[in-house]
Amino acid sequence: MTAIYTFDVFSSLDGYGAHSGDWGGYWGKQGPELLERRFALYCEEQRMVFGANTYRAHAEMLAASTAESEERDPWVTRMRELPATVVSSTLQGPLDWPDGTVVSGDAVEVVARLKEESEVPLRSHGSLSLNRALMAAGLVDRVQVTLFPVITGQTGADPIFQGAPDFDLELLESRTLDGHTQELIYRPTLHV
Repeated sequence: MTAIYTFDVFSSLDGYGAHSGDWGGYWGKQGPELLERRFALYCEEQRMVFGANTYRAHAEMLAASTAESEERDPWVTRMRELPATVVSSTLQGPLDWPDGTVVSGDAVEVVARLKEESEVPLRSHGSLSLNRALMAAGLVDRVQVTLFPVITGQTGADPIFQGAPDFDLELLESRTLDGHTQELIYRPTLHV
């Protein structure tokens, strides 16, 4: 049986995965329902998949954080406890991740093999270019977008789907968290 692969991403309404402004993490919109939902998602057994840049960003962010900072929210701590595969031709182990391994090679081939071999679902939080390539190859089963109620037209960074092919999306689940943040889970199909 093939493992389900979920591309999990945070987004502003205008499609940016990050910002260079003074919004703060989560664009300053996190609330208790969002944090509880994220923790529940990451309590499920799964394997994380990251590209090198996202792994480096997570590792640096966690190393620079304190126990009280939002970088150490319980769901982030739980994510770091999960096994992780980092697809990279530039990194070498050991990683600063308790159960992390580096696999070099073509990302599409690596993830296709992981999907066949893994006994648990696969999830990637971030890793935009990696996930655009995996979507184009038909390897992403779910796109989970947590949509924060902001437009970052001036400060937006990391356009999530820039350069991606066109996809039709089938809505599988939706929920509103804290009265303003949307979680949308889609099944993507390449638009032909």
